[in-house]
Amino acid sequence: MPGRAKKEEYKQVSVSEFFEKNRHILGFDSAQKSLFMIVKEAVDNSLDACEERAILPEIKVSVDRVKDDIFRITVEDNGPGIERTVVPRVFGQLLYGSRFHVLRQTRGQQGLGITASILYGQSTSGEPCIITTKRREDEVAFHFVLGIDVRSNKADLKVEEPIIWDRESGTSITITAKGRYVTGKQSIMEYLKEVAVVNPNARIQFTDPDGKTVTFERSINEPAKPSRPTKPHPYGIELGELLSLSQFTESTDIVKMLATEFSRVSENSATEIVQKAGVDPGMNPKDLTKEQAESLMKAIGETKLMPPTGESLSPISEQFIRLGMLAVYGEERPSFFGKPVSGKVRIYKGNPFSVEVGMVYGGDLPSDQPVRIVRYANKVPLLFQPGSCAITQAISDIDWRQLGFDQKQGKGVPYGPAIILVHVHGPRLPYISESKEAIAPIEEIMDEIKNVIRIEVRQLRKFNSRAERNKKIGEKFNLVSVVVPEIAKKASEILSKEIPDCTMVITRIANVVFVREDIINENGVKISRSSVVNYTMDKISMNLKIVFPFGEKDMEIRDLEPSKSYIFDQELSRITGGYSGAEYYFTGINPVYVQGAEELPADWNLKGVETVEE
Repeated sequence: MPGRAKKEEYKQVSVSEFFEKNRHILGFDSAQKSLFMIVKEAVDNSLDACEERAILPEIKVSVDRVKDDIFRITVEDNGPGIERTVVPRVFGQLLYGSRFHVLRQTRGQQGLGITASILYGQSTSGEPCIITTKRREDEVAFHFVLGIDVRSNKADLKVEEPIIWDRESGTSITITAKGRYVTGKQSIMEYLKEVAVVNPNARIQFTDPDGKTVTFERSINEPAKPSRPTKPHPYGIELGELLSLSQFTESTDIVKMLATEFSRVSENSATEIVQKAGVDPGMNPKDLTKEQAESLMKAIGETKLMPPTGESLSPISEQFIRLGMLAVYGEERPSFFGKPVSGKVRIYKGNPFSVEVGMVYGGDLPSDQPVRIVRYANKVPLLFQPGSCAITQAISDIDWRQLGFDQKQGKGVPYGPAIILVHVHGPRLPYISESKEAIAPIEEIMDEIKNVIRIEVRQLRKFNSRAERNKKIGEKFNLVSVVVPEIAKKASEILSKEIPDCTMVITRIANVVFVREDIINENGVKISRSSVVNYTMDKISMNLKIVFPFGEKDMEIRDLEPSKSYIFDQELSRITGGYSGAEYYFTGINPVYVQGAEELPADWNLKGVETVEE
């Protein structure tokens, strides 16, 4: 037949050969992007390794120009190191990794990224990669020089030798590759900046080709919470996966296989599924036919099971988002730091996912430009293909005019002085390509993004309302605490009498508990002074939560006498840019009497960090 190849022209292609010729699939589709991808893959691996071992990350990244368009990229970390016998497979064999067969959220999953970076460097510069690694339990480090044999998809090991390295543990990788170094958006610097936002427990140092070094300092000494491996949920299983599982399970019958190989399936549920499918419960799973597997799939869909657990998820956390945005975006001097919002665990094709949103507003941020959208998937910044991403599309679908933003015809990215951080995370997120540059616009995911964003933006509306209300409260406070004593003073001068004590008069007039914040400067130190003033006729007791952009303070105020004050000072040395002010919440007192604070939401907790007596 015309056009058909002869038998002798066919040959098997290894996975390395395939990706060498189709590197654009993994994101190596331009000189500019390729340098970025190498740094990204290496840094993601470093952060994952540190997170799994509860290590506070120390990461150094350097990009040196070798000549013209050839660069040497080095990424060094303080992670746990790698056992030397697996180094050739980890770095020299595509699709070799420790996470592909485990259902848990990690930055890397497929065993492609760093090996593809080495392959790209080898094919564009002709240079092998250099790896140094040391584990804490090893007396020496091991130094490797290796490339990739693309025909066999195995490492081409050139050097392996022990060396002395002045660190307890860690890994360093150097890749020489062709590329183009750029600054601004979609650059290595921008990527590391956004990495620092969601990893405030990491110290990240970057040296560019001109020798300029920028360091993102650690702002919290707390390891990130890692995800836990879980078994797959049957709602997310495909027919082929079920058939494959039946061939490799150690279970001796179908009921035990369903109960042991899947999460959220008890033996009772497994028995119910098998009975609905009309399959012999005692049959050996290895004898399962395609028709029987199809019956089991249908029965699984008809059986009510508990949803997948969220144990396989690893959120950034409210505290990390708040501190990260404060540290990196504080230079913009925003007037509002929103309390980050975490959505519930949702399900897509049987797999759990969740959404986190953080926001800053005002200050020096431009009001005549579209809001800055900072996208993350499994803690990894997404710098490319924003228009194709579920996050951008979900934001564009919201009618922001109802939320106080400018938006042309109620569609598209709104305009305003804001940065919106959106993090979608889950063990099996759907991406639009293997390079994982954008999340696929799946309805379930987009709906949840919209829900969580609306909750976050409502805080901004409350903040603006609170700012206006606090202004009025301040005027009222000044009226009763300044004007009344001034009237008393003038009257005393006219009548030639002593100035009376007006505190009880003020208390009778006001009959409220004022909660207010003043920003003062003591010896060059910026301080937030919180005041609780009892302008009622009775002793009052209350629980108070003060929410700062960098953390929270919980306390109990007991038996505060009429006309007396409780004062709490908090240094603002952590804040280098603008300060949006504290938020105040209370319980334990009739809301009618409180001005300047809001009732604590029902789903919040007071931790009782500090007890204060008047």
